[in-house]
Amino acid sequence: MSKTKPVRIIGLPPGSLSLPETAALALAEADLVVGGKRLLEACPDSLLQAHAHRLAITGSLKPVIETIRKAANKGRQVVVLADGDPLFFGIGKRLGEELGRENLVVEPSLSTVQLAAARLALPWQEMDFVSLHGRDDYAPLYAALVRADLIAVFTDAENSPAEVARALLERGADCFSMTVLENLGAPDERIRPLALWETWGMDFSPLNLVILERQYPPEIGLSLGIPDHFYLHQKNLITKLPVRAAGLAHLNVAPDSTVWDLGAGCGSVSIEASHLARRGRVFAVERNKTRAAMIRENIRRTGAWLVDVVLGEMPGALEGLPEPDRIFIGGGLGGESNQDTVLLETACSKLKPRGRIVVHCILLDSLHTAKAHFQAHGWHFGVTQLQASATDSLAGDLRFKAQNPVFVLWAEKP
Repeated sequence: MSKTKPVRIIGLPPGSLSLPETAALALAEADLVVGGKRLLEACPDSLLQAHAHRLAITGSLKPVIETIRKAANKGRQVVVLADGDPLFFGIGKRLGEELGRENLVVEPSLSTVQLAAARLALPWQEMDFVSLHGRDDYAPLYAALVRADLIAVFTDAENSPAEVARALLERGADCFSMTVLENLGAPDERIRPLALWETWGMDFSPLNLVILERQYPPEIGLSLGIPDHFYLHQKNLITKLPVRAAGLAHLNVAPDSTVWDLGAGCGSVSIEASHLARRGRVFAVERNKTRAAMIRENIRRTGAWLVDVVLGEMPGALEGLPEPDRIFIGGGLGGESNQDTVLLETACSKLKPRGRIVVHCILLDSLHTAKAHFQAHGWHFGVTQLQASATDSLAGDLRFKAQNPVFVLWAEKP
């Protein structure tokens, strides 16, 4: 019975794809050589045994991995060619998950990011990395814009440097500069610092990497407990700081949570929730165009690029949004009406199991409607009544001015 052989994954230098001596020796013993078309073309027939088979990766990895698994189980030597470091946004991670890391021998080369950092003389130990390969949303990019000053973005044909620039401009994230590095390590290597707007209509080599560098910080530092007057808001329609803090504490937002803020007003809860959901997603749903515009401006001021603004009437506006782990209702519930019941029903049906919902109620009818709903569905819930008083100037001294009492109702989905 043949003994399973470890799969050798060899990284080739970006751009040049020149074969190091260890790669040449490994290929001379290979029965199966796997890689993208460009990588296989860098491997001359003279290095391979006559019976060696080439397998190009052109689509789904699943059949490729099955072929690798069967060949290795039969005692055949499999060599997988990768670009740069196979374990840095490369095929090495997937092969480790499917075949077991103990069955791999990895020989890395310089990664594209290392080469890019060297070209720009940038220390990259604190750089953030985002891959947009095959993605139809930019949530990882927006999250990186919040937490990092230096970001490397791996693009593809659809998510080109021009699309990255468009996404930043749409969010108002023009505090970042962009450098596009094309064909790194190849004779036709090109490095272009570009203004975001310049990229419109530009052509780029398919082999490119985008480096984003923050030029200045947001006007308001993103944190919990941002003072109310820092937010642009309308007619005092804002969840006040003490109540906002209590609501977010009851919501228990995790780093990877998907959060819905329904009836978002000026977006204060959404914006501070995004500080907690740093690897998740936050949707601020608001029906009023003026207030939605205020949310976008508050996002720009605080650099809370993770927040998506959804303009529309509920519950219709919720269709197509990713299922939430957390839901906050601060301005979407008015009292005992059919619309309120429909909104609660929709929100609760969309909430993931073990998810949390927090409803802020000022009106007693709103409290009774929400409480009755959770009782009827057998959800574990609780209510905290909160009334805060804040200092106010009076006769050259200070007094305490009472804010409206708020019922903070929380519930957990079984």
